[in-house]
Amino acid sequence: MMVKKTSKTSSNSGNELLENPEALREGIGRTESFLKSNAKLVGIIGGVVALAIIGYFVYQYTMASKSQEAAEKMYRAEYYFGVDSLDQALNGDGFYLGFIDIIEDYGSTKEGNLARFYAGSILLQQGEYQNAISYLEEFSASDLLLQARAYALIGDANMELNKFEEAANAYEKAANYKPNESFTPIYLAKAGFAYEKANNNTAAVDMYKQILDEYQGSAIYQDARKQHARLQAMASE
Repeated sequence: MMVKKTSKTSSNSGNELLENPEALREGIGRTESFLKSNAKLVGIIGGVVALAIIGYFVYQYTMASKSQEAAEKMYRAEYYFGVDSLDQALNGDGFYLGFIDIIEDYGSTKEGNLARFYAGSILLQQGEYQNAISYLEEFSASDLLLQARAYALIGDANMELNKFEEAANAYEKAANYKPNESFTPIYLAKAGFAYEKANNNTAAVDMYKQILDEYQGSAIYQDARKQHARLQAMASE
């Protein structure tokens, strides 16, 4: 009977390298030979890696410095926003920067990002609906409330432009972003109204039904019941 020879696996080779001093010396020798014959290539690779690491830390330091500078320069615009001096908040007062300047000079910082939300909010109040949408769409946050609020403001701007379907979609995004008892029912109701204006009563009914099913404690629950019943009655006529 013939006995099959077993081939050495890569793991066996690895064990041999660890257990056999001669094999280990041979492996080290090959490595040294490679490094010597490819010293220029190894040096270039090492230099690139070093530059990448240095570049990363320089970028982090620069961004932290720019963020602090932006925060120091934006406080006056936030003050103007708080007292409803919207033109000064948006465009500055000749001495202090407004949100537009902050976006232009510090747009890559978290303060520049927040300035986009402020700018969009102001432009919406000033009737610059399309510009408001542009700034709000560029804003991004991961907090509980502000991102949903930005979506809702995009919905408000689209309602003013009579783009009801787009408005409804924006309100739905607001409702679906980290749902909560305080604001989600309001966004759902806005979506329901927008869908009705877009002649999509089926979707409108769904929005109100979600309030009835999931947010019975909401202050707008009773109104949602009325709207839901009214649309269902219309559908059965």
